[in-house]
Amino acid sequence: MSQSFDVIVIGGGPGGYIAAIRAAQLGFQVACIDEWKNATGGPAPGGTCTNVGCIPSKALLQSSEHFDQANHHFADHGIQVKDVKIDVAKMVGRKDAVVKQNNDGILYLFKKNKVSFFHGRGSFVKAVESGFEIQVKGAKEEVITGRQVIVATGSNARALPGAAFDEDMILSNDGALRLGAVPKKLTLIGSGVIGLEMGSVWRRLGADVTILEGLPTFLGAVDEQIAKEAKKAFDKQGLKIELGVKVGEVKATKKGVSVAYTDAKGEAKKLDGDKLIVSIGRVPNTIGLNAEAIGLKLDERGAIEVDEACRTNVKGVWAVGDVVRGPMLAHKAEEEGVAVAERIAGQHGHVNFNTVPWVIYTSPEIAWVGETEQQLKARKADYKAGTFPFLANGRARALGDTTGMVKFLADAKTDEILGVHIVGPMASELIAEAVVAMEFKASAEDIARICHAHPSLSEATKEAALAVDKRTLNF
Repeated sequence: MSQSFDVIVIGGGPGGYIAAIRAAQLGFQVACIDEWKNATGGPAPGGTCTNVGCIPSKALLQSSEHFDQANHHFADHGIQVKDVKIDVAKMVGRKDAVVKQNNDGILYLFKKNKVSFFHGRGSFVKAVESGFEIQVKGAKEEVITGRQVIVATGSNARALPGAAFDEDMILSNDGALRLGAVPKKLTLIGSGVIGLEMGSVWRRLGADVTILEGLPTFLGAVDEQIAKEAKKAFDKQGLKIELGVKVGEVKATKKGVSVAYTDAKGEAKKLDGDKLIVSIGRVPNTIGLNAEAIGLKLDERGAIEVDEACRTNVKGVWAVGDVVRGPMLAHKAEEEGVAVAERIAGQHGHVNFNTVPWVIYTSPEIAWVGETEQQLKARKADYKAGTFPFLANGRARALGDTTGMVKFLADAKTDEILGVHIVGPMASELIAEAVVAMEFKASAEDIARICHAHPSLSEATKEAALAVDKRTLNF
């Protein structure tokens, strides 16, 4: 007789494991199924984010940032360092250790919260009177039954047509995080979050990096003023970004990868590199879920169709994270996971897409929440804008990093904050204040009137809020 649970979560990434833990906290008997394996074949919950995404990329970004600082900026502080070298194997080993700590942490949380963990691939078998039968294919095969099911199977890297990932010469985010040596010449297709972060890592370590982007504008989803400021910084660093290109044939050999493309002027070109990283987006991961067994509806992209509460067309089946509509962000998945667990318990789960923050962990960091200025113009909103440069911030000067600015956008009549955009040091941390403010429907004046510690980078946030009313104090 199969084991029965109140809630079964398929997928142990940020949306899945958080949903499982919250459901268990609410008193449900919960199982979580996840198939990720570590180097020895053991369980590695945490999904793409923990294993080949957010966590390992930040580990490599930190290592490469230290290397870059030692080579180019320590001398400014009176620190003399000669013959700085990078041990790529050790750097990647540290990254792997960080990943394992996170994997083990999730397994500990499952144990602490009495969540039953099943290591394998979960798929639907059929609907039964007591809920749904779910097959687990792992070291052994078994079928478990759940009254409610939450699908959190995440997403996969989108491959370039005619250039399948081999993770040796043509790399997804997975292969990009496992390079064993610094390539002399590295080509990337796609200047989104992954392209910019991975390009930054290997450029800092000495690679000649070129990023090819099909769109005519740089970071089109980012506020235009902020994107231009970031582009200036990347250009200065030597990160080469070509916009408006049309990629043609990709040829990979054991010696390298060549990419034929047409540039923005219509001129045919070819770029030769040692490796190619393709980062042109991600696709929902529903292959092998056997959605048809219960009549679960998918859209044309293969994503699971859900309503605003993450309910699918099948009563008792929910879906969260990258496998449904909305931004493919780990923290969005977590919020949906918590909300669904609470809805199953009869509570009112809360997810506000308008206050989901976005971050690109380059140097300078880029972070934003709410609407961009171009979006406000498009809907003909009556708004005010205020900016403050880190160049005029005392803490940024002391850090030796004065790149960028903070930008506030507020309603012209009510002064309610409509969007906050940051490019500069620690933008990923500074954006949290803006998220809190917007959740509480704060005005720019509210932030301008709050005392911020001195000297701190957060003073730039206060000053940008003051700038909305044209009354900055330090610029």
